[in-house]
Amino acid sequence: MPHQSRTLVGSFNRDLPCGQRAGGNRNAEVADKLGLMHYMEALMVITTAEYIAPMSDENVTVMDTEFSNVAVRLYLPRKASEGLRRAVVYFHGGGWCLGQAGMKSYDHLTRWTSNKLNAVVVSVNYRLAPKYRFPVQFEDVYSVTKFFLQSSVLSQYGVDPGRVCVAGDSAGGNLAAAVAQQLLQDSEVETKLKAQALIYPALQTLDLNLPSYQENENKPILPRSLMVKFWSEYFTSDPSLREAMASNRHVPAESSHLFQFVNWSRLLPEELKKDHVYTSPAYGSSELAQKYPGFLDPRAAPLLVSDAQLRGLPRTYILTCEHDVLRDDGVMYARRLRAAGVPVTHDHAKDAFHGMMMFVLGPTDLAVGHRLLNRYIEWLNENL
Repeated sequence: MPHQSRTLVGSFNRDLPCGQRAGGNRNAEVADKLGLMHYMEALMVITTAEYIAPMSDENVTVMDTEFSNVAVRLYLPRKASEGLRRAVVYFHGGGWCLGQAGMKSYDHLTRWTSNKLNAVVVSVNYRLAPKYRFPVQFEDVYSVTKFFLQSSVLSQYGVDPGRVCVAGDSAGGNLAAAVAQQLLQDSEVETKLKAQALIYPALQTLDLNLPSYQENENKPILPRSLMVKFWSEYFTSDPSLREAMASNRHVPAESSHLFQFVNWSRLLPEELKKDHVYTSPAYGSSELAQKYPGFLDPRAAPLLVSDAQLRGLPRTYILTCEHDVLRDDGVMYARRLRAAGVPVTHDHAKDAFHGMMMFVLGPTDLAVGHRLLNRYIEWLNENL
């Protein structure tokens, strides 16, 4: 990447955390249109500016290493433990295109988790789009989780095999949900997850015109246009998929049976339906689905599995925010999990927007961010 373009984009909104940068989205568009760099690469420069090296402190030993040939940042508590420790495998957000375990906000979150719970935390640096497409991101986090769940590895780190959780925010919440589902079907994995924690997760690709998408189309942090870019970029840079998703005409008629799993008229409470009227989807091109089948794959869209495949999932924490395009994904998943007999704690923050749990460091240190972070840690402490 040319030094001049790095400097130009890196100077945008330098004082705000990545993913929460006012105008970062617009600036990336400018860089993309000027031909300085790909849109996602421009946003990634901002992410890189947030990187901090692994630093141990008096409570936690921190190191960068690899599990199953995938980069991870490992947090090991220094405090004595009466018995085996708990563990959290964490997947960062960033639309499958951005972010890293070493970002200041993620390092703070995972370090805090390790310290407060006296738990081993594995934060995964999965490979990112546009260089790598689905299912690479999923395969990376799955291989790390499967590696970590081996009895020999758990024993090496002093982890109780009955007290392991997968967790993630946004795209990371998507990956955590998909990993938990896949583990149920994997006969090679003997250790069962005790819990999954999904922080404002993206869970479905079918209907990008849910009430939450409509109401929060132009809200800060994650406007609908950016979420469409993230979704489409996960699978391809072909603008035809992004354009079809933007108009909500990307699902072919032969996949119409999948809409039952994301039918918000059935799965949302009345208070979230408001004055919205459900309309049958307008079908799209079969050719797009044949070229990019990933957007119909449950590993990318965990809401698309059948009710039977939800049974047996571990106890679940879901955080949703009122002012977030992804709100209804989490609400619908909570409803479906409960119906399948899975114990679910669903926290809905009416005063929050997407990414809020990252707003706990200056200069964007907000009380609501601390409240949501503390609630997440409390749930883990009580349920893991």
